[in-house]
Amino acid sequence: MKGIPKLQNEIISAFENSPIIIAIKDDDDLSACLSCDKKVVFVLYGSVITIPAIVARLKEADKAVFVDIDLLDGLSAREAAVDYLARSTAADGIVSTKAPLVRRAAALGLATVYRTFLLDSMALRSLQKTAVQSGADFVEILPGVMPKLIGRLAAALEKPLIASGLLADKEDVIAALSAGAAAISSTDRAVWELKTLEYQKSRAAERKIRGTAFLCGFGAAAPPFAAAGK
Repeated sequence: MKGIPKLQNEIISAFENSPIIIAIKDDDDLSACLSCDKKVVFVLYGSVITIPAIVARLKEADKAVFVDIDLLDGLSAREAAVDYLARSTAADGIVSTKAPLVRRAAALGLATVYRTFLLDSMALRSLQKTAVQSGADFVEILPGVMPKLIGRLAAALEKPLIASGLLADKEDVIAALSAGAAAISSTDRAVWELKTLEYQKSRAAERKIRGTAFLCGFGAAAPPFAAAGK
């Protein structure tokens, strides 16, 4: 991808070295993740009062921090919420299901993840359009235990893909990464502790790099995006 900022390139490099994203949902998870060797953290909890301190603790541990702005208590789903996060915390980026918030975050220089729930074929068909409109750096799909679909989306979307939701063990992680996900996100602490060598070996033979910027698809070419909903 041309013109991708330095921060996004650093995050992509982190994914290539260790493509497991820690997702934390409470203060116990926050404490547990500080000593983990995984660099990227998604914060799935907090409020307008607590989020500055949560982000500060993670940054002190040298983490790249993405805040799920949709889940923050005390903030409405408006651009002002993104402005607050950028002004009041050291967060590196946001996660959101709302394209306008993603666009606002990008305008403020934050890295962005557009999250979507693939509940039916209608959501699948609309994903390519909404992902482009959002201007996000990364696209996160839930649930993440659909390797065939991950392969199709990784081939069709011109953005790195993150698989999330219901990934419970090494086999789930390897399946998602081998299918074409650039990274996976999990709240499961057992998944956080998976060793880099285990999943690097599983996909090394089929790794492909699109251009020079980011990790993308694997294996044989997947069917066109339009065919994925059939």
